[in-house]
Amino acid sequence: MQALDLPKPTAFVLGGGGSLGALQVGMLQALDEAGLTPDLVVGTSVGSLNAAVLALPGDDRLTRLRRIWAHMTKAEAFPGGVFSQVRTLRHSKTHLFPNTGLAKIIDDHLGLGCRFEDLALPLGVVTTDVDTAEPVLLRSGPLQAPLLASCAIPGIYPPVPHEDKLLYDGGLVANVPMRQALQMGARSLVVLDCAFPGKMPGAPRTFAEVMMFTAMISMRNQAVLEAPAAAKRVPVVYLPGPAPVQVSPLDFTRTDELAAQAYESARGHLKELSVDGPGLYGAPGLLRPVDN
Repeated sequence: MQALDLPKPTAFVLGGGGSLGALQVGMLQALDEAGLTPDLVVGTSVGSLNAAVLALPGDDRLTRLRRIWAHMTKAEAFPGGVFSQVRTLRHSKTHLFPNTGLAKIIDDHLGLGCRFEDLALPLGVVTTDVDTAEPVLLRSGPLQAPLLASCAIPGIYPPVPHEDKLLYDGGLVANVPMRQALQMGARSLVVLDCAFPGKMPGAPRTFAEVMMFTAMISMRNQAVLEAPAAAKRVPVVYLPGPAPVQVSPLDFTRTDELAAQAYESARGHLKELSVDGPGLYGAPGLLRPVDN
């Protein structure tokens, strides 16, 4: 497969979507095989966690990311059963889960005390300022708090104080942070959107799923509006999702399946792709059948 000639610097833009972040593992494998590598990475929510691993020094970043997702469980990311959630909500009045499990995931896989400055690639982490409802792009200092903030879906996790701001999940205002990638100087974008692929996970069955469902509706609308605007300025390679699947963004039992399907879909898209100047190459919500 001939590598695409994208203008430099090329940004990989990784969106949020809970456990559907496993799709990005397959997409990244297809990109690697196509000879596409990032010069900078920017992410929101689970996409910021994947982006941080992608920005680590070393040649084994993709292998490390696959290993992380292969062992990820709901109990790690969202600890506690229903009664525990009720107790947490009664005590906090704002959220169902503590972010201690997520903090441990960050420290275990990035290293305790890891900073933006320790990374091999420029990384942008997108959050939302609670006071202004504006996106906040974080690019320096210790990584843990910005990553916790970027994942802090209201009602699911607590907001995170950082410097002089109180921050929530960046997915509220920039789930697929294309504008922020352009702000960081990108001249081409490769978008890995895990909120769009497949279809919505069906009627939510728990309060936590209601919160995630609501967030994903907002995420979809943002991408539809922002992708064409970014494409007027630079080439935007928007990777398609796999054939429709119904998976809750709180379900970590099908990560291997999701990654494999996303790989096949992205590989097929890249194989046929030709990029000639600014434009949208792919689109939010575009579904491509998996090759058998």
